[in-house]
Amino acid sequence: MNDVARLAGVSIKTVSRVVNDEPGVHPATAERVLAAIDQLGFRRNLSARNLRRGSSTGTIGLVLEDVANPFYSGVTRAVEEISRLRGRQVITGSSDEDPARERELALEFCSRRVDGLLIVPAGLQHGYLVPEMRAGTPVVFLDRPAGDVVADTVLVDNIGGTIEAVAHLAAHGHRRIAFLGDAPDIFTANERLRGYREGCVRSGVGYQEDLVVMGPHDERSIASALHRLKGFREPPTALVAGNNRITVHVLRALANVVERPALVGFDDFELADLLSPPVSVIAHDASALGKAAGDLLFARLDGDSSPPRRVVLPVRLVPRGSGEVRA
Repeated sequence: MNDVARLAGVSIKTVSRVVNDEPGVHPATAERVLAAIDQLGFRRNLSARNLRRGSSTGTIGLVLEDVANPFYSGVTRAVEEISRLRGRQVITGSSDEDPARERELALEFCSRRVDGLLIVPAGLQHGYLVPEMRAGTPVVFLDRPAGDVVADTVLVDNIGGTIEAVAHLAAHGHRRIAFLGDAPDIFTANERLRGYREGCVRSGVGYQEDLVVMGPHDERSIASALHRLKGFREPPTALVAGNNRITVHVLRALANVVERPALVGFDDFELADLLSPPVSVIAHDASALGKAAGDLLFARLDGDSSPPRRVVLPVRLVPRGSGEVRA
């Protein structure tokens, strides 16, 4: 402020009034101060200013599994849009399914005094957030629930979605339906496995443990799993893929296979409708997930003190051809 005042030929108090948008400064004088600030390349530290005033820092922290995943990109965009309307900026980080990294990011955001936190949990222990929550920082968990704290949570209907996927395949005559899921300690993977089991029982095809392959998965492991399943005396005639990345790995592994099994993937993905055949999916709206979580967070920031809520968003089957192959 001394440098700005010297260059503009005004007092430090005048500089303070200009940068804090206070009245009582002649427009021409304010222009000189702003020009000096611009010439010197200075930027106001809004966080420091707001902390001194005891007000909002204007930021929301968002911890995701992987910002490169198109699903989480959709979540991020929705959170950004609702935050922008409320005058906040979003800072984001990827946990890479590492609970230690999740904790590190969340606490780093808290040290920066974010107004609130949105977290896709990687682990099951979130007691580290209790002091922050008691201090008034609202926290909303999305896509998966917290492990050991009670907080607002937004989920999708994972169980209902895989039940519907199995029922759809069974309706087309398939009796040997395999399930390829993510690591079973991940909430969504475990819930979708539960839905697969229940779907098999409800559809009368029976649950068969040897048709289940759980991750974590990459392109090589999926190709190996499909090769093993194909070697069965009665190989599966249909597959349920547990998330968008697994579906993509399956498609790569089946790229040169003439007689493909029927396929239904959980999560829609870009260009799924343009492949040959187009990919049938259990779809849910990533932007709706982000918006619902953002709405809960901003309700808390606005003073809502009601008990924590658990919101479960619906999913829907999108039949496009790959799941309609008859046995």
